[in-house]
Amino acid sequence: MNRRRALQLLAAAVGTTGLTAACGTDVGDGTPEQGSPIKIGLIAPQAGGYKPIGDEIVNGFQLFLDLNDQRLGERPVTLLTVDEGETATSGKAAVDGLLQQGVLALTGVVNSSVMVGIRDTVEQARVPLVGSNASPATLQSVVYIWRTSYVLDEPGRALGRYLKQRLPANDRIVIVAPENVGSLDVIKGFTQEFGESDPRLAGEPVWTRFATDPDNTFFAAGIQQALGRNPDAVFCFYAGPAAVQFIKQLRGAGYRGPIYGPGFLTEGSVLSEIKPAEAANIMTSLNYSADLNNAANRRFAAAYRKKHSASPTTYAMASYDAAQVLDKAVRLAGPGANSQQVNLALGKVGQIDSPRGPWQFNQPRTPQQKWYLRKVQLDGQVLANAMVSELATLG
Repeated sequence: MNRRRALQLLAAAVGTTGLTAACGTDVGDGTPEQGSPIKIGLIAPQAGGYKPIGDEIVNGFQLFLDLNDQRLGERPVTLLTVDEGETATSGKAAVDGLLQQGVLALTGVVNSSVMVGIRDTVEQARVPLVGSNASPATLQSVVYIWRTSYVLDEPGRALGRYLKQRLPANDRIVIVAPENVGSLDVIKGFTQEFGESDPRLAGEPVWTRFATDPDNTFFAAGIQQALGRNPDAVFCFYAGPAAVQFIKQLRGAGYRGPIYGPGFLTEGSVLSEIKPAEAANIMTSLNYSADLNNAANRRFAAAYRKKHSASPTTYAMASYDAAQVLDKAVRLAGPGANSQQVNLALGKVGQIDSPRGPWQFNQPRTPQQKWYLRKVQLDGQVLANAMVSELATLG
């Protein structure tokens, strides 16, 4: 054994003294040999209706690496990307596989059901997960799970507060959403801020079946039920292909009034798949708009457009910020840090200079951030989400 190798082994031994017993196993401990690359596990859907969101999450994280010499905290990064699938079972299998490869930290996760399903696995492994999308309100009292996106009740809260003040006194608004974990959070946030007993609510929510890639008649029954209440406005919660089909089928049923919803309704490829007439009078709440005028967003959006020939989404932005957060935490934790030390450092990263505007983690490990009102309109020949105003600071 040469002198350099002996010193490396000594440093590794000193850095991990007392930690092996605490971890119980080397799997997922993530203690890198000083000077070696670190492994980051990225969990995202690679097929099905959520794939476009998964692609955006991969794009955002990779863009940060591209702009920073493929490093986090001055450490070379090996990014391991796995398919989360569509269920808690498939998500858990993805996490287990990454832990077996000795990742220092995890990121990604699109589906709220997957996030709930992997909670205990992540907490028991004591490997930090910096989630960049799924964030159900029920995910509480966690130590190793952080989120750079939002809590799912927040977009509903932001719009509920806005519409409580702006919806005319004699107008009626109907709520339509799929019956799943995310919808329950969004609608609870909306009705709490708007007023659960407000007479402008046109009855109880209309629940539709859940599908990530529905056909062109999938929402017919739910839409017929909703329009039977003669609403002046519709509040809904859909994303990706489901959002495309809901908007098309709602307009096809003859409804021409305003549509409100969390910004996921018009994010990503959705606007490229609907017509301007279908997009008229759609307003959404989101923590990001690609046209925000700040230095961080100008750099991020320009780099994203150059690489992907498309405007960035909140999914890409949150994943880019997850990389920013890990970059700061790995640097703070030091060159030989393990997963537990990186997790401690995550609590010390402070304010993040984000494309969405400055934000910081709150006590539940989610962002305290601004929410924006956006309107769909033509930008030249292309539909785009244009920022109208700030709605609230939540978190």
